[in-house]
Amino acid sequence: MWKRIFPVLFSFGAVVICSVSCTSSKNFTEIHPVQDAHSYANTDSVVIRHLTLKLTVNFENRQLDGTATLHIENFNQARTLILDTKDLTIKKVTANGHTAKRSFKLMPARKVYLGQPLVIHLNPGDSLITITYHTAPEAGALQWLTPRQTAGKKHPFLFSQSQAILARTWVPCQDTPSIRFTYQAEIQTSPDLLALMSASNPTEKSPDGLYHFTMEQPIPSYLLALAVGDLEYRPFDARSGVYAEPEMIEKAAYEFTDTPRMMAAAEKLYGPYRWGRYDILVLPPSFPFGGMENPRLTFATPTVITGDRSLVSLIAHELAHSWSGNLVTNATWNDVWLNEGFTTYFELRIMEALYGREYAEMLEQIGYQDLKRVMGELGPDNPDTRLAIDVDDRNPDDGLSTIAYEKGRSFLKMLELAFGRPAFDDFLKKYFNTFAFHSMDTDHFTEYVREELVRHRRRVESRIHLREWIYEPGLPENCPVPDSPEFRKVDAQRAAFIHGRPAGELNVKGWTTHHWLHFLRALPKNLPRERLIDLDNTFTLSASPNSEIAFAWYQLVIPGHYKPALQHIRTFLLHVGRAKFVVPLYASLMKEKAYRAFARKVYEEARPGYHPVTYAAVDKLMSEKH
Repeated sequence: MWKRIFPVLFSFGAVVICSVSCTSSKNFTEIHPVQDAHSYANTDSVVIRHLTLKLTVNFENRQLDGTATLHIENFNQARTLILDTKDLTIKKVTANGHTAKRSFKLMPARKVYLGQPLVIHLNPGDSLITITYHTAPEAGALQWLTPRQTAGKKHPFLFSQSQAILARTWVPCQDTPSIRFTYQAEIQTSPDLLALMSASNPTEKSPDGLYHFTMEQPIPSYLLALAVGDLEYRPFDARSGVYAEPEMIEKAAYEFTDTPRMMAAAEKLYGPYRWGRYDILVLPPSFPFGGMENPRLTFATPTVITGDRSLVSLIAHELAHSWSGNLVTNATWNDVWLNEGFTTYFELRIMEALYGREYAEMLEQIGYQDLKRVMGELGPDNPDTRLAIDVDDRNPDDGLSTIAYEKGRSFLKMLELAFGRPAFDDFLKKYFNTFAFHSMDTDHFTEYVREELVRHRRRVESRIHLREWIYEPGLPENCPVPDSPEFRKVDAQRAAFIHGRPAGELNVKGWTTHHWLHFLRALPKNLPRERLIDLDNTFTLSASPNSEIAFAWYQLVIPGHYKPALQHIRTFLLHVGRAKFVVPLYASLMKEKAYRAFARKVYEEARPGYHPVTYAAVDKLMSEKH
């Protein structure tokens, strides 16, 4: 696209990238261009096919230092290679394995969150570009933990979080989900630490601290992952297991023991698992998300380890991403629902296969409650309630919400009901097989639905409101409404409590986390203090070790100014970094004038232990006027 770069300056617009098209039933994998506004890369001319990393982990300086060698295909004879970077220090660039340097320049950032484009001059025949660089201590993808922030308190810990556009903060790359590459890596760290990546992994520490990794299947940049810490491994079977700090390994192995059964159920539904192994890494509490679907190695929060396996649907969700997301990937972050909506639907199907329809119905209804709550907060006409969201002019993380997950799941559930489960399962299996290791955008998926499901039944399209579901805000009238028989029993107990029955007389025998969530979420926000005391004294909710139950309880008692919970809230915020809990809790505290000083004091103490993804959101919250 750009033939000259030095000394000419130019402005960057949206970059053309490639995704799968499906404009006809005869050629669904024809390549057509789409645009990714979140990447500077000139992928219309040059693409990375393979990445070789050689990095040293420096905990003292909080840096990764080394080289990234890009194996490129220059199919348009471009004179420049444009890469995404953010806060990287580029030392030199060489080509084709030689010491001959290539000129390069870091151009001004179009927007702060996009970082700076790295523009490298290419000579004819260049196929290997080696970039020597190091990361910044504040790299957005990396969290460097001191020993005191780990379970063992003896060794430091490092982990990455590349999604959505943070891979560029630790690797110069084409940071767009529509470009895939294989990779190899050599990681040097301390001999008392184990290094892991989203690739083939060791199960024991290396005496010299040197580790080698291979990812044979092509992945997008957001699935690049690295973790380094004092870790142990426990196998479940020949192709799955769990890593965790020694202090957590037995609990983790017990909690996730059904992983092989989940894999078998998933394969029975939608075809073979194509990534070789499926392992889980339990991270320290500062991990900002529930899980991250890094291929071959799901990163998981310790907040789902409850001792009763009641929150293992998170593992089902991350495993399902091995098909929806990792195998067939959203082409841009405007299409993120194609990852998350499909995965949430798939997750419930796995849970139903393992634990029964009644269990899955509870999960489905909780998800629907979340969807209705977010719809109410955003407003039914808000464009962010569309599946085909537009985040071109903002950080894609700012547009991600429950909508992508639960409206997407509801849409697929509607299709299942409209066409029947057998036909819909055949459709999904074919979808995953047809587009394996490709990217998909919303428009082309819509055409694929018309071709594969609606074909020869055109009258059905108007009845299922296809366009309304995908391109319009709000919820269509044919949105399925879950109705859990188990939750009807909970409703009866809640009504009895509200009308005066003591907490000790409630029939809660056999209640799971999901029963408790349904009970707590629908309690009135203005419950008298004595009723809150009764609940807390009976069920020790303020000190609950179950993070989901504790969070639901805190969201209830903060507006009620139930001060006995404050010390437990402080402890929770100091020890849990999962954004799903942390951000709403600070938001609730800041809404109450009496608690604002408390919230700011706790945050000042807790912030150094949070991941950049988490503290960026809370910083924004704290800066708002109240």
